[in-house]
Amino acid sequence: MNEGQTYVVGLMSGTSLDGIDAAVVAISEVSNQVKLKLIHYSTLPFTETLRARILQLCDPKQACIEEISLMNMLLGEQFAEAAKKVVREASLEMKDITLISSHGQTIFHQPEGIQAEGYTITSTLQIGDIAVIAERTGVMTVGDFRTRDMAVGGQGAPLVPYADNLLFRDKTSGRVLVNIGGIANITVLPPATSDETILAFDTGPGNMLIDAFTTWATHGKQSYDKNGKIAASGIVSEEWLQELLAHDYYKLPAPKSTGRELFGTEYAKILWEQHDHLSPEDKIATITELTARTIANDINRFIDSYKIREVYLSGGGWYNQTLRTRIQANLQPGLILGSTDDLGIPADAKEAVVFALLGYQCLKKRPNNLPSATGAQSSVIMGKIAL
Repeated sequence: MNEGQTYVVGLMSGTSLDGIDAAVVAISEVSNQVKLKLIHYSTLPFTETLRARILQLCDPKQACIEEISLMNMLLGEQFAEAAKKVVREASLEMKDITLISSHGQTIFHQPEGIQAEGYTITSTLQIGDIAVIAERTGVMTVGDFRTRDMAVGGQGAPLVPYADNLLFRDKTSGRVLVNIGGIANITVLPPATSDETILAFDTGPGNMLIDAFTTWATHGKQSYDKNGKIAASGIVSEEWLQELLAHDYYKLPAPKSTGRELFGTEYAKILWEQHDHLSPEDKIATITELTARTIANDINRFIDSYKIREVYLSGGGWYNQTLRTRIQANLQPGLILGSTDDLGIPADAKEAVVFALLGYQCLKKRPNNLPSATGAQSSVIMGKIAL
């Protein structure tokens, strides 16, 4: 372990439910600036059985409190295993790690206020108990970030833009950072010399609908459209696409966030059963175009005012070649489209790295949300700690 560096493990499991991404990150501070270096990254895949159980919890009609309680502790064990795995593969020991920072697994997210007992309540629930992680690893663990932002009027999402601003902002050019997991979100970064406000929000579905359609089209043989091959073999139905683009969510102003509650299995089933005259390949091509079009439409809105020159993708969507090609085709000409690998952080590892940073800032008692992204009334220190 190098002097002057703090080793933090970041853990992330997103709406795609593929497994737990884990990153060992060395964090140092030079002239009051936080510097990150990715040491090692790995994934602990979920079994198909576990994935199905988590997916069931995301459906309010199927979830039960006994299963939620059990899975909270079981996923704590899984997150602990992911932390131990990545540390071992990095040729380090748990005693070298100062902090584990876990996003947890979101099973419910309600950013819009609901009236209850005279209060306006927003809510979110991430499971994977941090006390279990701390106990199994012997390392202080921080988690449950989103609730603190919501307590001060924010939507609890997106949280990644805080790190995007700290790590990727350019002096002269505007950049857009796009993460395509189950849900797609963007961070719009103006040049450092600009007075424009940093914006970030969920654009809508990322891989979520594509994955569902692929599973049904292949009768469960594929859970995702590898390289976008199925979409590439189909034809986009522009008529149906325009119907899909009329969804109320796309009209909402930022900040806004969404999840399975809006674009999950129930919504996917309704869409899958529409337009029976279309082939499965055409349906997947159209739903892939929906993700590409909604991402590109939102980016195009800011190109001139934010002097956008570069767009960088991360998340599983980067590996869908058809999706990537369609995003490029829908963007205004002249933009550079790359992955966060070009900025020094592998596309798969980005969110785990980000949560390592958020946990580190919590440990240092520094605000780690971005109010312009979440809609929070003020900056706050997000995270709860299990010693």
